[in-house]
Amino acid sequence: MNAKNKVLISGGAGYIGSHTAVELSEAGYDVVIIDNLTNSEINAIEGVRKITGKDIPFEKVDTCDINELRKVFEKYDFDTVIHFAAYKAVGESMAQPLKYYNNNLISFLNIMELMKEFDRPNILFSSSATVYGEAESLPVTEQSPRQPATSPYGNTKQMCEDILRDSCRAYPGIYGIALRYFNPIGAHPSSLIGELPRGVPNNLVPFITQTAAGIRECLSVFGNDYDTPDGTCLRDYIDIVDLAKAHVAAVRRMTSGDMQEKYEIFNIGTGKPVSVLELLTTFQEVNDIKVPHKMVDRRPGDVPAVWANTDYANHVLGWKAERTLAETLKSSWDWEKKIRKIQ
Repeated sequence: MNAKNKVLISGGAGYIGSHTAVELSEAGYDVVIIDNLTNSEINAIEGVRKITGKDIPFEKVDTCDINELRKVFEKYDFDTVIHFAAYKAVGESMAQPLKYYNNNLISFLNIMELMKEFDRPNILFSSSATVYGEAESLPVTEQSPRQPATSPYGNTKQMCEDILRDSCRAYPGIYGIALRYFNPIGAHPSSLIGELPRGVPNNLVPFITQTAAGIRECLSVFGNDYDTPDGTCLRDYIDIVDLAKAHVAAVRRMTSGDMQEKYEIFNIGTGKPVSVLELLTTFQEVNDIKVPHKMVDRRPGDVPAVWANTDYANHVLGWKAERTLAETLKSSWDWEKKIRKIQ
């Protein structure tokens, strides 16, 4: 297979990276995964291999070490890099900003340096809806102005987008796409891979599933006095498999020469706002289980509402979210039951 069909995935043992590896492999791409396993598990690699039936190469590499990373570029012939490797906890980034700036920026700069050095043309960056902050109008489009970041984590996403944009402008051989994800949830239908946070989950759905499993005593719903239909925050929850398929569409666009600009941005969401209470209620109904929960004060840094306008991705990438919220929340509970050995 030629280099055009080979993709390097940094952070490929993580939640989004592992699902993307599966979808790319099943779409006919050769995949190489690198990860330093500081915030992920080797079991995810085994899960990817079981689902695809392929012995997908894996290298334990820290993308902050440019010499380690250079060996990967020397060993494997690929045209496209998908960069997931980053720290991602908003709260931790507030407490340890230097840790986040050091890791998230240096790892991305190293990738960009080596792409230039080895003439690798295509880079797909894992960005986030956090770059929109508290948006002036909803839903947000790719043209919505970015607001000042509310956390160092969010700031690293904005800064990496800027680095990518400037690099694409400056270097004739580099093309970039930034995918701005909204809220990924769910697990692969096989229950062989899914979201597995270390320690106390930062995201809503893993906290719900762990509370349902009895690992957490009670779910705290942060704020019920927002200016929203039921007073709780509104978010755009995107199924992880749908999200992974968006990466396949973006890689296809890059490698087929269809890009109209050297740097492009796409929102990846459902376009449908869902409240925290609506999501919780749906989870309980679909899985026929009660989740102990209580209302508590708002959490600092949370915006009341944000959801995507996905018209651009739907039209240009030929991609759209397909799985229902009920299907996604069932997959989340199936995954939790499997890893906790709950019958």
